[in-house]
Amino acid sequence: MPRRTHARRTYVSSVRAAAAADTRDRVIEAAGRCLREDAGIASFSLDNVAKAAGVTRLTVYNQFGSRRALLEAVFDDIARQGGLARIAQAMAIPDPRAALDAMVEIFCAFWSRDPAIGRLHDAMATDPEFAIALIERNERRRKALTVLVNRTAANAASCRSRQAAVDMIFALTSYAMFAMLRVGRSTSEACDLVRSACHRALDPLERSAS
Repeated sequence: MPRRTHARRTYVSSVRAAAAADTRDRVIEAAGRCLREDAGIASFSLDNVAKAAGVTRLTVYNQFGSRRALLEAVFDDIARQGGLARIAQAMAIPDPRAALDAMVEIFCAFWSRDPAIGRLHDAMATDPEFAIALIERNERRRKALTVLVNRTAANAASCRSRQAAVDMIFALTSYAMFAMLRVGRSTSEACDLVRSACHRALDPLERSAS
């Protein structure tokens, strides 16, 4: 009997866990829809997301704890669907210039994939909490680029030169830059321009290292 009771409890626990995971996915999907609607970030609240997901506000709160945590979960989902998981593979490429090329390709594809991304960046001007979350996400890109620049320059270039290169490449790989370059061009054409500009930002460092 004890074994049967334990098996029963394990089964019930597994069913509950699966149901909770399904609910979480449903809430994240609904939250993503809210961000993609015309109202955008203005409609992004626990109440509105709960209504869109067909659950109670308490359910959303129990799953995420706060609006910020829900935002982070939506960002994670957008990043996953947009292929940002490939960044780890890009960073593992031995040649830092080739790794940078791969990063440029990844982000250009990401920026162009979902029309909602532009709307989300625009929302930074009106929602401080949203802006902080997005800025922190972008800083992850800066950290990765810093690693690549340091690998390119080693100790040959000054810290100031390396920081200038990081700042330039960070700006070049941003959504704002891609959006400007994308006007009148295909994604691949815009990507080529970003890649070429990033190479030029690295050239002085490589000359110092040679």
